[in-house]
Amino acid sequence: MKLLIVSQYFWPESFRINDVAQTLSAKGIEVEVLTGKPNYPGGNVFPGYRAWGCSREIHQGFNINRIPLLARGNGGWRLALNYLSFVVSGLLFAPWMLRSKKFDVIFIYAPSPILQAIPAIFIGWLKGCPVVLWVQDLWPESLAATGHVSNRPILKMVEWVVRFIYRHADLLLVQSRAFEAPIRALASSTPIAYFPNSVDETFAVPASGEVPAVDGLNAVFSVMFAGNVGVAQAVEVIVEAAFLLRGNADIHFVVLGEGSRWEWMKQEAQRQDLSNLHLPGRFPVETMPGFMQQASALLVTLADREIFKATIPSKVQAYLAAGRPILACLNGEGADLVTEAGAGLAVPAEDASALAEAILRLYRMPAGEREAMGERGRLYYAQHFSHDMLVEQLIGHLQSVMSSQGKN
Repeated sequence: MKLLIVSQYFWPESFRINDVAQTLSAKGIEVEVLTGKPNYPGGNVFPGYRAWGCSREIHQGFNINRIPLLARGNGGWRLALNYLSFVVSGLLFAPWMLRSKKFDVIFIYAPSPILQAIPAIFIGWLKGCPVVLWVQDLWPESLAATGHVSNRPILKMVEWVVRFIYRHADLLLVQSRAFEAPIRALASSTPIAYFPNSVDETFAVPASGEVPAVDGLNAVFSVMFAGNVGVAQAVEVIVEAAFLLRGNADIHFVVLGEGSRWEWMKQEAQRQDLSNLHLPGRFPVETMPGFMQQASALLVTLADREIFKATIPSKVQAYLAAGRPILACLNGEGADLVTEAGAGLAVPAEDASALAEAILRLYRMPAGEREAMGERGRLYYAQHFSHDMLVEQLIGHLQSVMSSQGKN
């Protein structure tokens, strides 16, 4: 199988698609990647790359084709231009870069922006091969929920574009079962299949080697949040819970990661003198399993928005694999998953009082009960989200869409 992976984000940026591509290649799939210049999450193009110009490199034995784009900067209009620049570059430069290549199927990894599917669909038409789209975020709902776009005519226009994308794909894979209904409303007869996220298997095995020392992680009871610190994560609830629990010297909050709300969190921690809230910033993804396995509990949060009830943050799978109790401060599918696995406690989104109470409940719980929660989570991960198992499922999806299009 000759596979073209299209993703605006790819190594050395830290995204799920990196591990998927590597494993597909190891299983004998002939992988080629079309992506942009790395600039996430800091907003500036990584050292060794430049925004303009096309380039090629080899990583883990497969070819990476990079097209120009405008770095995302600090968000706002720069982020909108970042999204659009990948689409325009993909339409203008990708056909030329891939002019001598033949592919059996195109696979799009589609976190926001889903607009990145447009050049992939065009290439699929040029090459005469089927297109599979892995939907990570619901558009246009996520634009409205995160506050990026509130103008109704613009949202309606985005909805029209999303409808076009869904209807010109040959198969839609969804990371949450709750995505199916809203996507079906736009996708017409395009087949839809459930295909959840996983994580690198290093999260599921005892961490080897030292991890950097981080204040708060060695506390009697450490609550760790890992990932993007943005609007969608409603990180205000973490600050409020830290304030409510500031009198308990044993309990400390550790936030690993950066994002649009990180600076605000830092300022609030200083303003409120929250010595129990630590914001050390971002660390390499390979250190995450070690950090997670050191924490007493792992925290996932999402804003109280209708769209996020359907979303399962990818960090939930990482938390399950790490085998630590989970505190889920969110609504819907993510909370239900943690509860079904018996892997932790779930409280309503943005409810700081309920979160503080759940933390105290875990803190007062016998250590053996907390360990049992973690083990149940790890077992649930192995049964439902194992990386290797899901990559085999993906290969099956790709082969089925090839067969339906007459490829072999």
